Order: sequence, then structure tokens, then C-alpha cells
Amino acid sequence: MTPLTTEKAKTTTPVQVINVNEVGFFYAHLLIRKRAGQVEDLNELRVAVVGNVDAGKSTLLGVLTKNVLDDGRGKARVNLFKHKHEIETGRTSSVGLEIMGFTSKGAIITSELMHGPQGAKQKITWDDICVNASKVISFFDLAGHEKYLKTTVFGMTGCSPDFVMLMIGANAGIIGMTKEHLGLALALNVPVYIVITKIDMCPANVLENTIKQLTKILKSSGCRKIPMFIKTVGDVLVTAGNFVSERVCPIFQVSNLTGEGLDLLKLFLNVLRSNSQGHYDPTSNVEYQITDTFSVPGVGTVVNGTLVNGVVHVGDSLLIGPDSAGHFTPTIVKSIQRKRVNVPLASAGQSASFALKKIKRSSLRKGMVMVSKAADAKAYFEFEAEVLVLFHSTTISTKYQAMLHCGGVRQTAKIVGMDKGVLRTGDRAVVQFRFIRHPEYLKVGTRLLFREGRTKGVGKVVRLGLKEIQDASK
Repeated sequence: MTPLTTEKAKTTTPVQVINVNEVGFFYAHLLIRKRAGQVEDLNELRVAVVGNVDAGKSTLLGVLTKNVLDDGRGKARVNLFKHKHEIETGRTSSVGLEIMGFTSKGAIITSELMHGPQGAKQKITWDDICVNASKVISFFDLAGHEKYLKTTVFGMTGCSPDFVMLMIGANAGIIGMTKEHLGLALALNVPVYIVITKIDMCPANVLENTIKQLTKILKSSGCRKIPMFIKTVGDVLVTAGNFVSERVCPIFQVSNLTGEGLDLLKLFLNVLRSNSQGHYDPTSNVEYQITDTFSVPGVGTVVNGTLVNGVVHVGDSLLIGPDSAGHFTPTIVKSIQRKRVNVPLASAGQSASFALKKIKRSSLRKGMVMVSKAADAKAYFEFEAEVLVLFHSTTISTKYQAMLHCGGVRQTAKIVGMDKGVLRTGDRAVVQFRFIRHPEYLKVGTRLLFREGRTKGVGKVVRLGLKEIQDASK
């Protein structure tokens, strides 16, 4: 079957053709995708990579994004680490970001594709990937160690991932933080697919036990997922089409050393569609969540994050805040970058970096927002939420304090009122929270997560700025 060209801007590539019977009827999976154009129109998927320590998260990302196999000694992961102690210990402690590009025909953008066989050793930059790609996948490499859980939770709530890739080491099984991270993804309602790594070094009986254990957890009443073990190209295409339903959970088995199973995972990432339609509104007032801040020599203060609503152009005047007093400060966007490439504008649903005028980095923090002047933005100390307590060893009552994550916001909050006397594991209630340090920008309907030690709970904001709480706090 030959590729069809639907129009100048699009290419149609046959992914797979299957013969149905001897008469000669066929059915085919076709990939229709826009050709590479402007970087600001780039199709982007955000994937959060989680799993226990030593599950091979950074190594798999190194193999996928750098197009090299691992040597079993950490060769593939070295390029991903930011800090010296990460290289020495092999453990990620910060949110790492890597990108992987696909052309309009579904080929991965590599050095060989860009520079030919002779240029295989040349490094390709993010500019190269973005200019030539029709689709880019942004991987957030999150920490697996328990002491970095705060960073991992912030990565999953603040970076607005479309999907979660849960990594499990075949030889270790489901241990440590694996269940914790799976629970986080379920609580935040993000679709999950699972990658079992290190199958080259794992005995068959141990791998079988790991798969049995995983299937049991996924089918349990807490998860209610349908495990789908991906063995063929047909499995990939059927599962990717049904993945938006969130009940299906694809499971891949790969080896970063031999490359076994990686082709199926790459094909899955190529054909995967975004599930974020309806979540972002480009026509409403601007709202931009800040997840990171920088001070760049010669440029000034730069913020990085996700544009939730609206469209921002270079030169736009926006408000940034709230500060410790709950006020918003006017600022002007000097320049915009997507994936390290300068662009004239950023639209809702895209992650972008803005260089700002007349703002000091010391006055910024993660969890702040940028909004348009017409938005009438307010910061709140108090709010009300419907919560479900996932686990607590004893009981929760008023004056209880926990670390609260809500979008990019992370701050300790105190319970100042609830519609029940005490809360135990599994209880639902309407709870009034008050932030301890400074007010935050929140919206009704936002999902939140609170934790303190082993205590965990999830919920949804239902009301903001409560009068009775303000009276009680005086």
C-alpha cells in the first residue's frame, strides 16, 4: 500500500496493513499528521516518568531521546543528570526534562536522520528537533527516592502531564514507591501506561511473579484498570486508540541493554493522541502557571511553566503574583521560548518560557501565576474542598496541618473546620483549609492532594475565601 497525500500540509502514512481473508479485503491503520511547520504550532505531549529507585527511569529516557543503547553501567543516563551528586549516585533528585521528536511520517528525529550516516555522532539540539518535528514528546524525569517525594508530587501536579509512564524493574518487582506513584496518578486522574525494564537480566520465574503481582494490583478495586500486555504492532495500535478511555492500561516489557521491546514503545509514543481537549481554552483570559524560575545573564528573569488559558504574544502586559501580601505586580513579556526556540506567541495547553521586564527573581516562587489584567485575579488564604482520606493511622480533626499540592501551589495548610467531628481512612468530608504562610491563587474545581508523613488525601476545591473562617481566625 502506498502512502497517500491528503493535502499539502499533511502526510498520510500506513502504520500497518492486515489481510482479512483470501478474497483480498484489507483494513489499514493510517497515521494522518500535519507536516513540520512553525514551532508555535508544534503538537506536544507531556509524559511524567515515575517509578521506584533503580527502576531504570533515567536510563530509558537516555535510550529513547539520545538513540543509544545502555551498557549496563549507566552510560545512557549520564547526559540527563543536572547535578554532580546525581551522576555519582545515579539517583535523580530534581525534575529533569527531555524531548523526543517525530516527523510527519512517524520517524524519530536522530543524528542519522538529520546529518546522514556520517553524522551519527553529532549531537542534535532541541532547535533541530523542534524545527523538523511534527510531534514532540516532553518527558519529565521525576525522582524515585522516598526523600524526594515532595519534588515528584510537584512534578505531577504542577507540570500538567497528559500521561504517566510508570517504570517497574522486572528483577525487583513492585516495591517501595511504585504503589505510591501509581496511587498519585490515579488520584490526579492521569492515564497510566507501564514499562517493565531489565527483562534481559531477570530470570523467567521472577518476571512471571512481577507480572502476576502487577495484574493483581491493576485489577483490584482501588485501580479498576484493564491490563493489556503489548506483544505486537496490532496491540500497540488498538491500545493507543482506546487509551483515552483511562480504563485500559498498556504494559510494555523492554530491555535498555539489548533494545528488546523498544520499537513497540516508540511506535506507541508516535501514535499516542493527547487527551487534553477541553482542558485548555485559548479564547478566555490568560492564565499561566509558573513551575520554575531562572535568572539568565543578559536576559534577566525568566519563568517556565504551562499556559492553561488564553494566548500570550511578545510585548503583552500581564499581572504576576500573588506575593506574600496577596498582591499582583504588572510586568511585560520581553520574549517567549518553546523548547529553547524563540517564538512570537504561546497558546493554551503549551509549556513555554517567558522573559519578564522589571521583575526580580528573588520576588518569584513556584506556584505563582501570570494572568491578564482583565481577569480580576485574587489570592485567597482560605478555601473549602471536598476531600477523601486515602490513608491515616489515627484520626484527623481541626487544627491538623499537612503539605497541600494544588496545581503549581505547594504550601502547608491547616484544617480550620469540617462537616464531621473526625476523619479516618476512607472518609469523605467537606473541609475548610487555611494556608499557613501566604495566600495563593486557586480556582474552583481544581484537584488537590494533601500529605503529611504517611497520611494522604485527595480532593477538589469547591469554594474560595470563606467569611466564617476569616472571622474565626481573628
